[in-house]
Amino acid sequence: MCADLRRYLFHDPWFAAGFVLAVMFTVVVVLGPALAPFDPWDMSFAPISPPSAKHFLGINDGGQDIFSELLFAVRNTVVFGLTSGIIALCVGVAVGLIAGWYGGFVDMILMRVADILLAIPAIMILILTAALFRPSPWILALILAGMMWPTISKAVRAQTLSLHESLHVKAAAQIGGGNLYIIRRHLLPGMFPLYLIGFAAKARMAMFMEASLAFLGLFDPSRKSLGMMIGYAVKYYYLNIWWNWLLPPIVCLSLLIMSVTFLAISLEKVLDPRLKNSLG
Repeated sequence: MCADLRRYLFHDPWFAAGFVLAVMFTVVVVLGPALAPFDPWDMSFAPISPPSAKHFLGINDGGQDIFSELLFAVRNTVVFGLTSGIIALCVGVAVGLIAGWYGGFVDMILMRVADILLAIPAIMILILTAALFRPSPWILALILAGMMWPTISKAVRAQTLSLHESLHVKAAAQIGGGNLYIIRRHLLPGMFPLYLIGFAAKARMAMFMEASLAFLGLFDPSRKSLGMMIGYAVKYYYLNIWWNWLLPPIVCLSLLIMSVTFLAISLEKVLDPRLKNSLG
C-alpha cells in the first residue's frame, strides 16, 4: 500500500513539482543564514546599486544586500506560515474531535463559536491588531491560527460523526474502551488525510497573510519579509530595479504558495475517498 502510494505520488507531476519546490525552500529555511553572503542588516553599501559579481541582486535603498535579505525574508515567511498552520491544525483537530464525539451541548457550543469566527474577516482583525498594538510576529501567527481553525474543525467533526458509527469504534466501546482511548487509538489515526490537506491550506493562507501585513508596513521594519521587500521595491518602480529587486520576492512568494498548493492537490487526489475513483 505504502509502496503504491509513493509510486503514484512521484509519478504525479503536481506532487513532483511541489516536492522539488518544497525541498528547495527547506534548504533556504535551514541554511539561509549560512548561505547569505552578507549580513542583511548591514547598511554600508552604496544604495540602489545594480547587480554585480559581489552582490548578485544588487543593493536596496537602505544600502543592504538584496540577495542576503531575500534569504532571510523567505525564512521568516515560511516559519510564520508553518507556525500558524500547525497551531490552527492542532486546535481544529481537537475541537472537531471533541464536538463530533461528545455531541449535544458541547457540540452546539463549539460549532457556534466556529461559525462566529468564520463570519469574521481574519485580515481585518490582523490589520487592526498589528496597527494598534504592534505585537510580535509570533502573536500575530497565534491570532491568525485562532481565526483559521474552524474550517478544519468542521471537517474533522463530520468525519468523527461518520466514524462514530463504524464497527471497530462500537466494538472498542463495548469492550470498555474509554472516550480518550477511543479518540486516541481509533479516531485520530483514521483522519490523517484531513490533517495533511487542512494543514496545507492553512499554511498557504498564513504565508500570504504574513506577506500582506508586511507589505502594508505593519511588521517591525527591521524584520525581513517577502511582503516588506515588495513594498519597499514598489516605491522605486520608476527605476530599472523591477527584475533584480521587485521580481525576486514576488517569484519566491508565488513559488512558496504554489509548492504547498501542488502538494495539497496531489495528496487530496490520493487520500480523499471521493476522488479515489478518478485515479484510474
